[in-house]
Amino acid sequence: MLLCDVGNTFLHFYHKGKIWKEKPYALTSKRESLPIYYISVNERYERCLLASHSHCVNIAPYIEVDTSYQGLGIDRKAACKAIDDGVIIDAGSAITIDVMQQGIHIGGYIMPGLGAYKMMFKEISKVLDIEIEPGVDLSRLPQNTKDALSFGAIKSIILMIKNTSRTKKIYFTGGDGKFFARFFENAIYDNTLVFKGMQSALSKHI
Repeated sequence: MLLCDVGNTFLHFYHKGKIWKEKPYALTSKRESLPIYYISVNERYERCLLASHSHCVNIAPYIEVDTSYQGLGIDRKAACKAIDDGVIIDAGSAITIDVMQQGIHIGGYIMPGLGAYKMMFKEISKVLDIEIEPGVDLSRLPQNTKDALSFGAIKSIILMIKNTSRTKKIYFTGGDGKFFARFFENAIYDNTLVFKGMQSALSKHI
């Protein structure tokens, strides 16, 4: 089964335990014989997928989550579908935080990702157009601008997650998920989380 998660930067594919990503305008039809079951948060990139592969099935209607949240993104729904209890963090271009409790989505929120922080700093001033340093010392106040920006971005994200998760199990996914998972003892990094949710939904319809 070939799965695809159409995101805002790349298209992520999953097949037989292997994950890879492709740029939307560089798609090939090497796996044309396999149907692609996909979800999408980007209509333009979705059209690239449909133009490159003849047999694609949007499985968004199959993915249902018990929630009162209005407008929960399909990628977040898929990740939540994979976990019954815990906090789900998808750390990508944006960072989404969702809480599942006994199979029910009880709420969530969205924060800028590290790349978005960098872009925001750049918009404020050219002086702040500096790469974020992932190895910044978070145990003491910074003494230079690069560390100050890095400290502010990274620690604000960590503290928000700690405040939300408390004693709950945390499940990280996404491009920066592995980086943030190392700051939490009760964390698991799983880059297949969205695909597991997709598989769970498909198992009831195929």
